[in-house]
Amino acid sequence: MNAVVVQNVVKRYGKKKEIIEALKGVSFEVQQGTLFGIIGPDGAGKTSLFRILTTLLLPDGGNATVHGLDVVKDFKQIRSRVGYMPGRFSLYQDLTVAENMDFFATIFNTSIEENYDMVKDIYSQIEPFKDRKAGKLSGGMKQKLALSCALIHRPSVLFLDEPTTGVDAVSRKEFWEMLKRLKAQGITILVSTPYMDEAGMCDKVALIQNGSLLSVDTPQGVTAAFGKPLFAVKARKMLFLLNDLKKFEAISDVYPFGEYHHAVLKNGYDEAALKNYLQFHEYDDLEIKPVQPDIEDCFMELMKN
Repeated sequence: MNAVVVQNVVKRYGKKKEIIEALKGVSFEVQQGTLFGIIGPDGAGKTSLFRILTTLLLPDGGNATVHGLDVVKDFKQIRSRVGYMPGRFSLYQDLTVAENMDFFATIFNTSIEENYDMVKDIYSQIEPFKDRKAGKLSGGMKQKLALSCALIHRPSVLFLDEPTTGVDAVSRKEFWEMLKRLKAQGITILVSTPYMDEAGMCDKVALIQNGSLLSVDTPQGVTAAFGKPLFAVKARKMLFLLNDLKKFEAISDVYPFGEYHHAVLKNGYDEAALKNYLQFHEYDDLEIKPVQPDIEDCFMELMKN
């Protein structure tokens, strides 16, 4: 059963000559109980999409449903069934941790005590600071408070818009562990992120750029579809190496990737051709090794095509 269905959703901003199309006919489905990632850079359309699905923004075309409920016609019912954690910390910073929790519980006609088992795993980590104002919390603690508030009414679908942006690596890892435990409770989770390495944490991902979906598949399915030889290349003069690689006829694409350059070869070329070309250009300190593509490599390839 599908918890979320998006069909040809379009969203535009501006008027006449200044129209910006934030979403260009986006379509995908999310099965109930899965962790679904919307992966893309800033400005790709992730927030517009989430605001439409949480009934905070009207689409200009297409339609979408959450648990079979239309995001336009059935917005009141949807709001009682979903939890939403926006990208920016949007809780009341002059209220304490406990006061924020009480406020959001009251909005949904419930209480912390009634649904404590739902948020215990997360809220218990910040409960010792329940009398501290939200504005005085660290980034990781704000994140946990926002998630607790989004869960206090037992939503069946949870929307998290870039929840790990600006958070340290340890807190990012802890957050994804929390999401896995929530998924085990049967909650459907849609999470957006600009971090390509987080795609592997999801059951399924949609890669989005400039308002269009590039691919919708499992992380393994995305990487399996890469289909071209990929090599990591390193030399002492990395800038010269990059420029020379761009001139090689066998290169489909090349870009910096950590301490290496990733060189995508056209089909029909191999490592020997690459090595011979670079040795001809007098790179005698070469390191070349075949690598498996990750989501970032696939995103670069899909963007180019």
